[in-house]
Amino acid sequence: MLEVVRVAALSDNYVWLIHDDVADQTVVVDPGEAAPVLAALDARGWRADAIWTTHWHPDHTGGNAELKARYGCDVTGPEGERTKIPTLDHGIGESDTVRIGDHVATVLETPGHTAGHIVFHFSDDRLLFSGDTLFAMGCGRLSEGTAAQMFANMARFAAMPDETIVYGAHEYTLSNGHYALTVEPDNEALAERMVEVERLRSDSQATLPTTIGLERATNPFLRATTVEEFAERRAGKDAFRG
Repeated sequence: MLEVVRVAALSDNYVWLIHDDVADQTVVVDPGEAAPVLAALDARGWRADAIWTTHWHPDHTGGNAELKARYGCDVTGPEGERTKIPTLDHGIGESDTVRIGDHVATVLETPGHTAGHIVFHFSDDRLLFSGDTLFAMGCGRLSEGTAAQMFANMARFAAMPDETIVYGAHEYTLSNGHYALTVEPDNEALAERMVEVERLRSDSQATLPTTIGLERATNPFLRATTVEEFAERRAGKDAFRG
């Protein structure tokens, strides 16, 4: 089994450490800054053997250079964004694979938030590192892509098994949930989930990871049935101030 550790970074980012105890290897996913990652690694006696990057935004790549300098590890990320990630060593794209020990993740291209965004899907282990494409009860803003692209991404995620654990990159759940309630005020699963989310956030506790099953029941973007409905919901969230 892989061990996954959540590391809080910047104002609301999560960096994920993936550790294989058998291989004694650790992968760092989307290190927005180095200091909290270094502290988490040192506390566990681990080292960074690789960095996996989902997209070029600085809050996902800001720690790459320092971690590379400390550990000599390579950075793997989207080939389509190579010019925007100066630390990138290995460019990858759709259906490529990456591994930690004997565990293999397939790369899925998920444009929308950025043009070259990718995610890492461990189908056998039922793990998805979704970057800024899928959040708890939310999805990424369409910074460089279209509603049709993001809707297609949601369909790919919705087809994954319910028990797939989703490791998104931001603590946006409370705001996402408040918006979701305006879209589906009669969704009992959503209302029940928000009680727990409110409790966790009032105690400054994390709400991630989530699961595909939970998102299928409560995420208005994953639940959209047409591109038009998705686009309307995305525009509504962009304007939402709750």
